[in-house]
Amino acid sequence: MINMNEKKLNLNQSIDFIRILIYAAIVGLGAGFLGTLFTFSVNSVTQIRLNHPWLIYFLPIGGIVIVLLYKLAKYKDAGTDLVINSIHSEQHLPVRVGPLIFVSSVITHLFGGSAGREGAALQIGGSVGSFVSKTLHLKEEDKKTLIMAGMSGCFSALFGTPLTAAIFPLEVVHVGYMEYAALLPCVIASLVGQSVAIAMNLVEPIHHIGTIPNLDAITAIAVIVLSLLAGLVSRLFVYSLHKTHHVFAMIENAYVRAIVGAVIIIVLTLLVGNQDYNGAGAHMIERALEGDVPLYAFLLKILFTAITLSAGYKGGEIIPSLIIGATLGSAFGTVFGLPAGLWAEVGMVAVFCGVTNCPITSLLIGFELFNFQASSFLLIAVAISYIVSGYSGLYKAQTIIFSKTCRKRIERNTN
Repeated sequence: MINMNEKKLNLNQSIDFIRILIYAAIVGLGAGFLGTLFTFSVNSVTQIRLNHPWLIYFLPIGGIVIVLLYKLAKYKDAGTDLVINSIHSEQHLPVRVGPLIFVSSVITHLFGGSAGREGAALQIGGSVGSFVSKTLHLKEEDKKTLIMAGMSGCFSALFGTPLTAAIFPLEVVHVGYMEYAALLPCVIASLVGQSVAIAMNLVEPIHHIGTIPNLDAITAIAVIVLSLLAGLVSRLFVYSLHKTHHVFAMIENAYVRAIVGAVIIIVLTLLVGNQDYNGAGAHMIERALEGDVPLYAFLLKILFTAITLSAGYKGGEIIPSLIIGATLGSAFGTVFGLPAGLWAEVGMVAVFCGVTNCPITSLLIGFELFNFQASSFLLIAVAISYIVSGYSGLYKAQTIIFSKTCRKRIERNTN
């Protein structure tokens, strides 16, 4: 029989959990609002840049402003790795992380740096969760839960993908192990974040890929080949980011580093002859689905993004990875005379899986962005890309618990 002390303990645990769920809803509300505001801001400055292409010539000034902001705040940015480390450790995210990444990412997009939005979303959402937990003097494990809930709320607001947003923070921190105690708080924060975005009239579109062929022997072989390529390209993208960062780190002066990176981006833009690879470039996904992208588009997006982020400009790597995958898949379809839409979707999800090491999240984002179209194709693509990508990844703080090829516990960080 359960004694009175055990009953009291169970009751206290239940009350504590309900309290965390309420806090998660509050975090989701704040993260969702800030995420929606951030999306509107990025969309607005992107439209301004498209209407005034000459703004790219002010990218060096934007870089100087970003460096100055971080110096004035006395904060050395570690990107999304800082958020992951705060879940691994007992440290709190500084409150200034949110405003800094918000403003600097908007500046990056205004002047044509190649970056995504989700890096800011994860940091903004994580800082909201950290702030709430610090303000309420919560326990360490509750702090970690609310940081993940904040990430879910902001991610859901930005992408309109509540399933993906709820699972991503759980999967990205420890690959192969999930803290399921944080699942319901993340689900609540994700749904609240999405609801805030919808209430503020921010609705992300669902992509359509046209006719989907049957998964027969020929199409299965095509999926396998593209998935192998996507795994290799994901490794190329991660390697390019790390290597370019190392090269730019040789320039000790942060102001000079930003200016050099900006000049290179401007020159590359002039050589390309358009601004398809500047900013987030989300329109390239739609073009990839229609088969209207150059065969080398994925290589240019890798180059633009690696230089932008290594030079000190702010943003994320996930949207660029989606574009890289979509353009790779579209090129694959074009070369082999296959429908571009399907293969752009497969490439997009496969590369996302390769760079994040998150197969479940990758499946979910494919399901949500494409309304569960071609699910069997995505299942094969994710499984293969996850293995081929090896132990590389966007986030160095990410821990891979188990080997990708055998039942062996390895507990190592990505490289």
